[in-house]
Amino acid sequence: MVDKILLEKLKSNFTEAFWFIKTNKIRSFLTALGIIFGVASVITMLAIGNGAEKEILSQLELVGVNNIVVTPIPDEKEDDENDNKEESEKSETKRFTKGLDILDAESVKNYIPSVKMVSPEIILETYVINNGKQNPVRLIGISNTFFQTSNINLENGKSFSDYQTKNALPVCIIGKKVEKKLFTGESALGKQIKVKDVWLQVIGIIEEKFISNKAQENLGIRDLNEDVYIPINTFLVRYKDRKIISNNVTSFGGGGNFIVVGGNQNGPKQRIPRGNYHQIDKLTVQVSNSNELKATAEVLSKMLRRRHNDVLDFEITIPIQLLKQQQKTKQIFNIVLSIIAGISLLIGGIGIMNIMLASVLERTKEIGIIRAIGATEEDVVLQFLSESVLISVGGGIIGIFVGIIGAYIIEIVSGIETILSINSITISFLIAVIVGLVFGIFPAKAAAKKRPIEALRSE
Repeated sequence: MVDKILLEKLKSNFTEAFWFIKTNKIRSFLTALGIIFGVASVITMLAIGNGAEKEILSQLELVGVNNIVVTPIPDEKEDDENDNKEESEKSETKRFTKGLDILDAESVKNYIPSVKMVSPEIILETYVINNGKQNPVRLIGISNTFFQTSNINLENGKSFSDYQTKNALPVCIIGKKVEKKLFTGESALGKQIKVKDVWLQVIGIIEEKFISNKAQENLGIRDLNEDVYIPINTFLVRYKDRKIISNNVTSFGGGGNFIVVGGNQNGPKQRIPRGNYHQIDKLTVQVSNSNELKATAEVLSKMLRRRHNDVLDFEITIPIQLLKQQQKTKQIFNIVLSIIAGISLLIGGIGIMNIMLASVLERTKEIGIIRAIGATEEDVVLQFLSESVLISVGGGIIGIFVGIIGAYIIEIVSGIETILSINSITISFLIAVIVGLVFGIFPAKAAAKKRPIEALRSE
């Protein structure tokens, strides 16, 4: 019985509150603006946060959680940094280094206990001939561990066998985009493609992976779907091995990273930079435990410097650290958005409280009348609370639509992926209701505390 009476009171109060809001549309809408923008900010912020989290996770999948990447520094890069004659002279007297090679990869795997596997890569920008036309393509010499360190699965076919790798057979695995470009509407498996001057048999196709332009720029990740992969021995035997020095080289000059060329032994000789003398273009080292990444990177650096005659002609990066820095930056951005959303909701709540206080002053006589005919303080509190809650709920509903539209606009305009979720919408709506309750309590109590006689006397 008591519950039924309470329900009737609530129904009556909300009906009265709805009528009052409808009568004062413009004022009610302006009151709800703070709630609208606050709720919209919360939804948009959470959508951006969800999108950022998804991007971080996808990038982690691409670079590998426990990977360390070693990249060589060719002579050209070092020479560009020498801006004066003194520095140039120093570079000529620098010690000789053999560069990053397959033997380095084997030593890292054999002598550093924390290393789980290594994946060397050689990269060649070349072309594939199809129907008499040349199409640009990246040819990558790899070992089978490449697919594990890069979290790549084969959609069709199989990976390289030990026999194919050992005997440098002309076989390849291609990316999905390469298959679509060269074999439109049909499978490339078992077919032959001509990459530069060598015919290769396609034995596998990798699963297509989406790699954003931002990930390619920030982490140095290639679009794996556009590459042709061959065993690293096949690359060295059938294409190019930078460790094999051309016939016109007569001797090494000065013990540095330079070679001496000339027509004959007694004639004038010219010292030129060796260029990219590294046998491999990238070495991915996977560590068994992520806690050992930093320590392993330090040991790896010392080992390679010793093997390279104490010449720092390589650089070591830990992709997960770059991603963590990105994540930290995005978290700071989300915190700023949260503060803005909180301020908007706070302003919205203060707006509701101010308007409700003004409404109490305007309706003093009305309050006196309803109190005189038997309304209790609880009835007055419920009436004014109903108005503030309805305003905040209405603002919350409009804010949800504004937030959803805003998230899509941000994604289209800025290219930042946004992901809307039911949880973010529910949370923002509940916050709007709570704001209406909290900031409506003081005006409602102020109205309920008015004495009926004094309220009736006021003009």
